[in-house]
Amino acid sequence: MPLFPDLFADERERRVALAAGQVVSEAERCVQCGICAYDCPVGIDVRSYAWRGLPVTDGRCIRCGECVRRCPRGTLSMLAADVQCLVATPAEILPFTPGEGP
Repeated sequence: MPLFPDLFADERERRVALAAGQVVSEAERCVQCGICAYDCPVGIDVRSYAWRGLPVTDGRCIRCGECVRRCPRGTLSMLAADVQCLVATPAEILPFTPGEGP
């Protein structure tokens, strides 16, 4: 039995939510202050997406939400993408019956 079952359940839910999310913006609220880009831990120019009203599609985005949290005007938000989370067991990934060859 795990020591902290609730902790790991919450962490798994948080990771699934972040992985399925995307940073989006309301262009009309952006004043191009650049705080979102300055605070991005991986150096994405979030401001260039925000002022145009585009979702952040940079592959380096780790969906930490730091840009959303730091935006002084509430321009950015984390939107859940329409992604279905599939979980497979190892047996489903690599079907194997002992005693049978390839």
